[in-house]
Amino acid sequence: MAENPMLKFVKIPRLMPEKRDAKDRTHDFGEIYSDFAEAKVEEQASRCSQCGVPYCQTHCPLHNNIPDWLRLTAEGRLREAYEISQATNTFPEICGRICPQDRLCEGNCVIEKSGHETVTIGSVEKYITDTAWAEGWVQPIKPASERGQSVGIIGAGPGGLAAADMLRRSGLQVTVYDRYDRAGGLLTYGIPGFKLEKDVVMQRIQQLQNGGIEIVANCTVGVDISFEDLRAKHDVVVIATGVYKSRNLAGPGVGADGIVKAIDYLTASNRHGFGDHVPEFADGSLNADGKKVVVIGGGDTAMDCVRTAIRQGATSVKCLYRRDKANMPGSLRETQNAEEEGVEFVWLTAPKGFSGTPVSGVMVQKMRLGLPDATGRQSPEVIEGADYVEPADLVIKALGFEPEDLPKLWDADGLDVTRWGTIRADFETGKTSLPGVYAIGDIVRGASLVVWAIRDGRDCAAAILAELDGAKAIAAE
Repeated sequence: MAENPMLKFVKIPRLMPEKRDAKDRTHDFGEIYSDFAEAKVEEQASRCSQCGVPYCQTHCPLHNNIPDWLRLTAEGRLREAYEISQATNTFPEICGRICPQDRLCEGNCVIEKSGHETVTIGSVEKYITDTAWAEGWVQPIKPASERGQSVGIIGAGPGGLAAADMLRRSGLQVTVYDRYDRAGGLLTYGIPGFKLEKDVVMQRIQQLQNGGIEIVANCTVGVDISFEDLRAKHDVVVIATGVYKSRNLAGPGVGADGIVKAIDYLTASNRHGFGDHVPEFADGSLNADGKKVVVIGGGDTAMDCVRTAIRQGATSVKCLYRRDKANMPGSLRETQNAEEEGVEFVWLTAPKGFSGTPVSGVMVQKMRLGLPDATGRQSPEVIEGADYVEPADLVIKALGFEPEDLPKLWDADGLDVTRWGTIRADFETGKTSLPGVYAIGDIVRGASLVVWAIRDGRDCAAAILAELDGAKAIAAE
């Protein structure tokens, strides 16, 4: 009887791809993990227990068929593994790199719960799709037939591009409008290269364009084209703008030079990485080189900022977070990477104000955790009389993002929003209060994960196709 290629977690320990030494990786923006060798990826995939109720799949927003493509990988059937992987995920090479697997699939792996270490799902997913690109298995979109209806998508981030991909595969004419000069949104300008190298994003965008998706760059809706003109031009409009309005701080000195928004800082860094001339980077306004940097916040954006500052040559990088390490919202894996690279985390601290113009210090309040709030998390409380000043030449605010006032910006009075300012839309279909207008991703659910935006884009595309097919059937009767 042939040996079972799976269930080897009892004999084979968990192994991650080799991670570059912190002293080496902090001098460039290359990804920090190397690729698995084929033998190792097969070995690691063979650790999957093939459990009857795969919690890894259940806790993946895309419900990827993870056990299936792990088994195919273990058997050396990589092309089939890729076909299964991409059947449910528009961008598996991106999710394999940036998804917080420790909170999603890997964090719910059954063998982890039984005392063995989790399967390295994300690294296997990355390997499968990188191999597919290298072997030429990723082909341009080729619809079986063309359809006359057109869809206009506002926003070329992961949600908008995921919807564009599915709609184009069904033969619809798809145009994506984006305010930036390159498509990709957060993938291009928000996430640093050490987590997601930009040629990975650009090759996927090129594949979409080769399949007939038109991308109109440098186009701001409400300025370069009106929302009503878009609705008149297309049968369906999808709003996938994301949320880019940065949350602000209050307190004395908050407007001083040297206090910057995380999105501006990360965008400048990524533009510089593309070789663009960025005046704010060149004059030092959005460049940490030679500076004492303080980042305020504890989410994934804060982790991106602190690790970027290290690579830019900051003399010191400190991250202030008002709760403790156990309660921070960012990925624990990213926090560990940041600590290895020299970032100092100052837990249970919050800014009270800022000194100097330009900024020379952060007035810091020490905190303690009190009773749980409405979400169940312990609320931070100020420890009176424990204030101090943290020296800083550059302060980066990474406090999260809020939606822009789209109805006002676009003169779209009938577009309903929630009390949080997000667009009110059906969570399954993306339908809004306006006929023929859908909304997906962060502009509906608030700042969230890339994988959720992809899920929303795919669900919305399916709903649009069903609606158009239904309207076509009624017209034919």
